[in-house]
Order: sequence, then C-alpha cells, then structure tokens
Amino acid sequence: MKLFNKLFGAMDSFSETRLRKSARNIGRRHFLAKTGVLLVGTGVMPLLPFNRGMSNAYAAEKATTDDTDCSYWRYCALDGNLCSSSGGTVTTCPAGSEASKVSWVGTCLNPHDNKNYLVSYNDCCGKATVSNSVNCFTSQGERPGYRMGLHNDINWCMANTNKGYYCTVATLVGIANE
Repeated sequence: MKLFNKLFGAMDSFSETRLRKSARNIGRRHFLAKTGVLLVGTGVMPLLPFNRGMSNAYAAEKATTDDTDCSYWRYCALDGNLCSSSGGTVTTCPAGSEASKVSWVGTCLNPHDNKNYLVSYNDCCGKATVSNSVNCFTSQGERPGYRMGLHNDINWCMANTNKGYYCTVATLVGIANE
C-alpha cells in the first residue's frame, strides 16, 4: 500500500509542477486561441480537396458478356446480389419481388463500344435472399454516404412497404455526358 501511495504522490507532484509551469508560461487567451484553431480546423477538414482520380467507375479489366459474373461491365458500381443469378434478369426483378422506389447510379464503360453509360441500380425487395446467388462488391466510383444517390451501401428498400432486400438490377439510363 505504501508503494502505491508513493507512486501516486510522485505522479501528483509531477503533474502539479508541470501544470503550474505551463500556466505561468501560457495564458488563457493563448489556450483559447489554440483550442479555437483546433476546433475550426477539424470542422473544415472534410471540405479540403482530395484526389478522386482513381475513383472513376469503369468496368473491370477483363470484359465479359456473362451477366451472372461480377466483371460484367454494367456491374461496375454494384454492391449486392445479382438478380440475374437469383431468378431475374439484368433489368428485371424476380417474381414475387418489387423494384425499390429509390436507387443509386454509376457510370460504367462498355468495352464493346468504348462509351460510358449511366446505370441505375435498383434493389429488388420483398423476398428472402437466395443463399447461392452471386454477390458482387464493385464499388468503383462510390461516393461518401452524404451523397445518397451515389452511395451503394444503403438499404434502398427503405421506401418500399416490404423492406427486405433480395437482389439488385442494373438498368441502362443512357449515355453519360463527358
């Protein structure tokens, strides 16, 4: 017990000496100014630019025509189960499920005509997930969560009556403007 008392006493006197010395050398205004700079700096940090050059949403290197493979060009920004491997097609939900009322978009390069296309990704809602469906995580070009229409980690079935996620379809919207 005496060892702890000596240890805590030494720590207490050391802390008191350091704090009194810093109080003599650093004023309250100086402390408040530095604290203000710290608070404003952390608030401005998300506004600083960062390199997004590597985040263009393009299809994977190997081109495939198999729409049940994650490297299919339309799936460049898809995060979820493929409807084409769950009883539906690339653009239609399987029977018994309905398309989400909201969606996210991606820009994908079609390797066959070398053009960028806007692709709308809709979750299909209302059924239990198929255990043997293909799950893709190709989040190329994904943006942070505060850009809702460009973020794919959200349950997009939230606007539907039945909120259960089943799979995702990839519908072409049109050619992307360069």
